[in-house]
Order: sequence, then C-alpha cells, then structure tokens
Amino acid sequence: MTSPLTRQTLSIVLTAGLGVAGATTSPPAKAIDTLTITESAISPECLDYRMVGVCVWLYCSWSGCRVRTSIKVRHYIPELVVSSYENTGDNPWQEMALVSPPTSGALAGGRSTSEAEDHLHEGLRFKNVDAIGHPGNALFSRFVSRFGYSCSSPAEPFMPYFLSTLDALAWRSGIPEMAYPEALIPGRRDLGQPGDMWGNVYPRSGFLTQTHDYKAAATMAQRAADIVTRDGQPHVYQSLTPSSRPGYWPPDPVVEGDASTHRWQSLTPSLSRACVVWPDRGHADTYADRLEEAGDYAWTLWRPYSCCKRRGQTLLTHTGG
Repeated sequence: MTSPLTRQTLSIVLTAGLGVAGATTSPPAKAIDTLTITESAISPECLDYRMVGVCVWLYCSWSGCRVRTSIKVRHYIPELVVSSYENTGDNPWQEMALVSPPTSGALAGGRSTSEAEDHLHEGLRFKNVDAIGHPGNALFSRFVSRFGYSCSSPAEPFMPYFLSTLDALAWRSGIPEMAYPEALIPGRRDLGQPGDMWGNVYPRSGFLTQTHDYKAAATMAQRAADIVTRDGQPHVYQSLTPSSRPGYWPPDPVVEGDASTHRWQSLTPSLSRACVVWPDRGHADTYADRLEEAGDYAWTLWRPYSCCKRRGQTLLTHTGG
C-alpha cells in the first residue's frame, strides 16, 4: 500500500531539520552547501536547450477563428538533489543533514556492512538516500529565460520528496519488492553495461551487493529517482509526476540508462557542469577519481520537458515528438 508523504508532514520535518542544522552536529568533511548547489543550476550543457518543433493553435474570437503557431522547445530542468550516504544524519548537503537525523539502533551502513555485522557478506553495502527539491529554481528560471520561451517544473525547492529514514521498513527490508519479477529475473531492471554491472534497480532498498562504493551509491540514487517519479509505489514518499496538457509535455518516469527521462549532475565529492546517464564510461574504467573516502555522494537529477507558448484555445497539432 502506498504511503505518500503529506505536505504538512514534509514541512514539519524540513522546518525541524533547518531549525537545528549546524547547532548539534558538524557537517561531513565533503559537505556541499545550498549556495553552491543553487549556482550549479547554471549549466548550459545540462540545460541542453533546443527548438524541436512547432505547435499549431486554433484561436477564436468574436471576429472569427484563425490559426496561430508557436515554437516548441525542449530542455532539461534541475528538479531534485539526491544524496546517497552512509550514516543517517550525514547528508552531504550541509543544511539538509538534520532532516534525516541519526536513527537509534539502526544499522548505519559503511563501506562494507561487515564493519557493523561480522556475519554479513563484505560486498554488501548500505546507503541512506534523500531526494529533496532543488534550491535553484528562481536562479535557473532567470538563466533559461535568456534562451527564449522555457518550460516549468512542479518540483518545489527544499521539498523532501523522499527520505529513506521515513521509509525505513521498505528501505531496510526490501519488502515487498524483493518478491517482484523485476527483482527475481536477472537483467529485467539493471543499471550497468556488458562487463560492468552496477546493480539491480529492484528491490528499491538501501542494500546492494557491490564492491565499488561509487557504483553502489549511484545505484541507490537511481532507485530513489525511480520511486519518486512514479505514483502508487510501496514506499513513504511524495511523488513528482507532472501531467501533460496542451502545449506542455513532461518527462516519463525515470528509467536507468535512458537520457530521454533524466540525467545526473555530480555535486559532491566533485562538482561538475556536465550531465550524464550511468554508466558514462567504458566497462574497464575504475571510476577511482569519483570515490569519496567517507562514502557520501550527491547529484542533481535533471529531467527533460517540452513545451510551447499557448496561442489559442485548441492545440490542433504539433511537431518535434
């Protein structure tokens, strides 16, 4: 049964976290702050602004009806900051660290969970994941307006769309998704490429057998994005699933490896101005330059929108997909 987070609950959680952030704990060594994340939205490469077609509208007034046209554009929008990190309370987004405070008695994770439980396999890793609305909405809107007409996203800045600490049952147990066909059939929903398997998307929980920490963290972030961009999932979360309307075409739910649904921008341990879908390197690459000693990572999730200016009451047709 789906348990969506209510806006009131999310607001209480966020306010409580911001009220004490920095007052009781120190941020992780590789923490990134809100200002830096906001500025990262100024990325022409991630934006990928394109004029892709034409919209044909029927405009009617007291004097009669006529046909009008407008340019159809497509570009990506930074919607979520997705953090994948080891210990609750150590979100690398500095101001959001207290939104998911340490959970008493819960397995914290670690580069290998064998550090916490000797009987667990050394390749089994655990990550907490938070997906929070990108704070750079206003700055991004001013930036993209330079290119011409632009699309909008319903994503709200600082809104916690997914906090794994609030989804503890599903995130730590894998119930009920461990019994789903996607989890039982190899290759059904996997992140990776031939010779370089990062991990299975299902079950969408915090555990994964993967010796490479960056690949494990990225797979957890992919799982969270998969949840948030769909309705009716067996998790505690707030969905981000905009509906289409005449002249406005939002993206499909995120699918691993599919750039037509999303791209990732690295925020920490290193800030990038480029966006990619994973895997973004050859199968023999070690990704050693992306490993973070403490095991804490953060990315921006960009998603593509298409739209055109409304110039009539009825959209007759449109080109450009």
